[in-house]
Amino acid sequence: MIKLKTNSGAKKRFKLTKQGKVKRANACKSHLLENKTKKRKRHLKKASIEPISMAKRIKRMLPYAS
Repeated sequence: MIKLKTNSGAKKRFKLTKQGKVKRANACKSHLLENKTKKRKRHLKKASIEPISMAKRIKRMLPYAS
């Protein structure tokens, strides 16, 4: 069987936790920050966990995650 190539975009965007969950950064925190509340910006800093349905697809793009 051939070796699978890692999807470069997925490699940059996602990390795996020890439990095997997929962690990602939140969007909407790069510009136009004046109109966003402090609370909203603070919550956007924290990483989010992908839902299980999406995590399966993402793990397929990351061969080291198998």
